Amino acid sequence: MQVVSGPIGREKVHFEAPTAERLEKEMEAFLAWLAGEDDTDPVIRAGIAHLWFVTIHPFEDGNGRIARAIGDMALARADGTPDRFYSLSSQIEAERKQYYDQLEAQQRATPDITDWLSWFLDCLGRAISNAETTLGNVLFKAQLWDMINQKPVNDRQRLIINRMLEDDFEGFMNTSKYAKLAKCSNDTALRDIQELKERGIFIQNPGAGRSTSYRLPDREE
Repeated sequence: MQVVSGPIGREKVHFEAPTAERLEKEMEAFLAWLAGEDDTDPVIRAGIAHLWFVTIHPFEDGNGRIARAIGDMALARADGTPDRFYSLSSQIEAERKQYYDQLEAQQRATPDITDWLSWFLDCLGRAISNAETTLGNVLFKAQLWDMINQKPVNDRQRLIINRMLEDDFEGFMNTSKYAKLAKCSNDTALRDIQELKERGIFIQNPGAGRSTSYRLPDREE
């Protein structure tokens, strides 16, 4: 069994699992270790468990997903809390190329897995950091809408504000962009914008005339 990536005919082999004759013995050893306890730091155990399982590679498909789930389970045990706001599994999926590179390098190296664990811990750090950013954005949006809903906005304004809060929104808002997104006239767009500006929902950026643009309040404001 091999872990490969790339298009058919140009596959790249990242590592090759043990032979089928060794599978039962390897899985018995792995499961006994996973169910047991030792003095290893629980986060390090999560990294070892992930690499060990994906190296055994007992199934034709889905080994990576199961390995990520095993790692997340081990991390949940390490956290000691029922609530987790980060997902190492999602972070590994986002860093798939680097992940495969690490697996390939590890199989071609010595049994020392220090480099793998170093990457695993760095990846975990990025997962936690991204979760903090996501939670911060969610909290900011909730607080902004709490303020806005003290005096509800009209449907056009609500649509525009929600659009500006989306992660893929680029740049700032101006009258012509507002009119296009809200499907209204420029005069209506300008009235909506002025009302939002007066309420502090829109902040006018430096500039005037055709360069006039607006943004939502920053988190600190």
